[in-house]
Amino acid sequence: MEAYNIFKDLAIIIVFAKLFGIAARKCKAPQVVGEILAGLLIGPSVLGLVQQSDFLVQMAEVGVVLLMFSAGLETDLKELMKTGPVAFLIACAGVFIPLIGGTLLYMGFYGASPFGSESFYMAVFIGVIMTATSVSITVQSLKEMGRLKGKVGTTILSAAIIDDVIGIIVLTFVIGFKSPKSNPGSVVLSTFLFFLLAFAVGIVVYKAFKKLDERYPHTQRIPILSLALCFFFAYAAERYFGIADITGAYVAGVVLCSIQDSSYIDQKMEISSYMIFGPVFFASIGFKTSIDHLNSGILLFSIAFVLVALITKIIGCGIMARICKFSIPDSIKIGVGMMTRGEVALIVAQKGLSVGLLTSEYFTAVILLIIASSVSTPILLKLLYARHDAA
Repeated sequence: MEAYNIFKDLAIIIVFAKLFGIAARKCKAPQVVGEILAGLLIGPSVLGLVQQSDFLVQMAEVGVVLLMFSAGLETDLKELMKTGPVAFLIACAGVFIPLIGGTLLYMGFYGASPFGSESFYMAVFIGVIMTATSVSITVQSLKEMGRLKGKVGTTILSAAIIDDVIGIIVLTFVIGFKSPKSNPGSVVLSTFLFFLLAFAVGIVVYKAFKKLDERYPHTQRIPILSLALCFFFAYAAERYFGIADITGAYVAGVVLCSIQDSSYIDQKMEISSYMIFGPVFFASIGFKTSIDHLNSGILLFSIAFVLVALITKIIGCGIMARICKFSIPDSIKIGVGMMTRGEVALIVAQKGLSVGLLTSEYFTAVILLIIASSVSTPILLKLLYARHDAA
């Protein structure tokens, strides 16, 4: 392929991703859903306007790293600590129950496999995809109803943040265990050492950035150095600890989330991510979503996947909220508020595809889950609050 063809591919991706993103938003669905569908349309499975290439794969990897860095920057540590214990328990239940549910679902369709086999890790990974929570749609719905700053809204927000952290750690473990060169002891040790060193280095980096931010506030050198830190953490995580690069990027964002200019950094990251790297990443998922092998079996599995993912979140988070002394109506609201899935689920699925834990036809299930949860969550929350207020 001629080198200049990449410019044609990028032009097509950006235009189609934007148009489909706008259309998705008008249909009350997340913009990323439109971008994925754009990738499916222009990719090899349908029109074939863009072919997957090493260059696009590498750009997509940069895109996912920037997305996770941004997610780390948006973490509110003070709010996290304020509602920490209860939110932590709800998040743990919201990870554990879907993880078990997804694993059993896969085994129910394709049979149980012995521990350590390829099929066993694929089953566990289906559960890992279900663990992630995307709270952006829930937050918007609670804002519209004036309920975001209440106890339920704050708990949902904090639990969703912790949920994603736990989900990323689980992803790190599963990828580590799957590697034939690793053993459980080395995976646990590597993960522990990474987070230990990240904490120690993070304190030093945070103090250095804080001083730099105080001396040169709102200057471009801050986001430039932050971006360098993001890439270094992503590299170090993969290269020295065998941990997913997205974990390193997320940790880098958390390290900087409390400095004064964290929102300014995020704003600058958003420009490149929103304009080019994000669309390429989400469109690349569409490229890899295979409809050639879509049959009744995969379609049935996808429907079951959506139902199990939604129900297990409500059950896990709702029951734990009830145990933590929330009323039954509020416990149900927390369970429903936690069932949305979005970018993190896609990122986890993408990582699974890259390391051989997932095949492309299962992206259909992930996309259906994002659409179903994004549409149903706001509707159910409004009905629950209206019923509770009426009572």
